[in-house]
Amino acid sequence: MRMRFKPYAGPELAACPFHMNDAMQYRGRWRETFARPEQPLHLELGCGKGGFLAELASRHPEINYIGVDITDKVLILAKRNIERIYAEKGLPIDNVKTLAHDIERIPTLLSAEDRVERIYINFCNPWNKKANHKKHRLTHTRQLMLYRPFLCENAELWFKCDDEDLFRDTLHYLPEAGFTVEWQTRDLHAGEPSWNIRTEHERMFTEMGIPTKALIARMTALPDAQTGAE
Repeated sequence: MRMRFKPYAGPELAACPFHMNDAMQYRGRWRETFARPEQPLHLELGCGKGGFLAELASRHPEINYIGVDITDKVLILAKRNIERIYAEKGLPIDNVKTLAHDIERIPTLLSAEDRVERIYINFCNPWNKKANHKKHRLTHTRQLMLYRPFLCENAELWFKCDDEDLFRDTLHYLPEAGFTVEWQTRDLHAGEPSWNIRTEHERMFTEMGIPTKALIARMTALPDAQTGAE
């Protein structure tokens, strides 16, 4: 379902203290934008309406978070969800930032100096079955290689999806880009871990009877002979 144009989104986001306008100017110094720059820095790619990010960041004030999506139409909803959840908990919004950026151009946003320690990717677009479309997946080998330069040594990638083909292919992409899968499940809610925060899509697919697939991978050395995924 396509989201309607929201003419109020731009001005409201521009006035928001935790929404970062002209975000590329902070490349290499993202930690400095937080009240506690010494804290670990985690990143959600494709944060959407922000429900997951708001709940996660409010549970962990000891970690700084950046949520990235491409359009104001969803980021305005993320802003409001963050404000609502932090207000309900009586917390200051000082450990989370949002911004609009094309994730396929992520190197223009983050550099090695930013030292990201964990990436979250939840229910990204699996694209269609054509091989040339799959390269746009946020977990495709090509994309994973773009993340490596700004990740810390031994950084983690946490991934959830509903699509079996995407999950299976991601298990193939990760070692190609020098990531080792340390944990995986094809039914996250069978013995659901206490740390799991259900996203909007996760709740929707669960109601449809579609299990959530999930994994945690760690960045390691690149393979000697790297090949591209189809």
